[in-house]
Amino acid sequence: MRHTAVKLAATFAAAAALTLAAAPAQADPAVLPNAVDIVGTGSDTTAPYLAQVSADYNASIAGAPASTPRLYSWDPLGSATITPKSGAATINRPNGSSAGVTALNNNTATTVDFARSSRGPQTGDTTDDLFVAFAKDAVTWSAKATGGHAPANLTTAQLKGIYECTITNWSTVGGTAGTIKPFLPQNGSGTRTFFLKAIGGATPVTPGACVTSGPQENTGTTAALNDVDAIFPYSVASYISQVFGGHSTPAENPGPLTLRNVNGVAPVNASNTINAPFAASAYGRVVYNVVRASAWNTAGAYSTTLKGIFGPTGWICTHPSTITSYGFLALPGSACGSTTTI
Repeated sequence: MRHTAVKLAATFAAAAALTLAAAPAQADPAVLPNAVDIVGTGSDTTAPYLAQVSADYNASIAGAPASTPRLYSWDPLGSATITPKSGAATINRPNGSSAGVTALNNNTATTVDFARSSRGPQTGDTTDDLFVAFAKDAVTWSAKATGGHAPANLTTAQLKGIYECTITNWSTVGGTAGTIKPFLPQNGSGTRTFFLKAIGGATPVTPGACVTSGPQENTGTTAALNDVDAIFPYSVASYISQVFGGHSTPAENPGPLTLRNVNGVAPVNASNTINAPFAASAYGRVVYNVVRASAWNTAGAYSTTLKGIFGPTGWICTHPSTITSYGFLALPGSACGSTTTI
């Protein structure tokens, strides 16, 4: 118990001392991508990382002719619509993993080439959705640090009760008396989908009437979350990247929130990386880039380009230091670049 308290206090202190570093932040492409370029949308969780990968990848081929495909990743937030690349259809901006997968399915490669996804295949996806793994993340819950009523730890059963609205006061789960205010990210969020499944076991939790949906995932800057009774899911990799990795921005930072334990296991270890036992639990998840299986499996220049970015020997998997610098854990061996479908 003493170790948990010390670790939690240290995390509180780190969050309080958070400064906004000048780092490659997630953002829309600075130029309109060419028709041949590889362009993606979707997950908030992996957007800052893909923005960095895009910059690095494009820098590595800076001298190549314009006909050489570059890599671009659109932010989940911004204008209501986007034209992803030259000659593309104008589409609603996808905000979240499922929104990105839907955009991939509803358009051709003339508009979008991949979707960022912090969830795996699920009912409703198509057999042409090929999920290409690249890193390990985890999801825990967060709450206000200073003056907050939440305890340091909740069990899976308690989280389930909170989000089904059968547990409604912090005093009944080891906290200070106060009516619990559960929040979830926006619909279409992969973090939302994964968290509800993790706390529900085999059957995802259906949120009760006391749950408020809508705050953008992986940021504590929404005013409603600055509440002593609020609880909100949070990607552990995103938190580590923001607090310890220097990748926060005015819009993307934990604000008053800090991460909490589940079933007595801390999500972050003393080295400020994802705690291995937590990553190995039901709260650990693989994150993906989703491409069209038909394109991936059809020999030719387009398939070669996709595999050269996302495949086991592609740019992403051969640059694990970028993966870890954004808070994720690198996947072992050939797991990076491995594929799965529904």
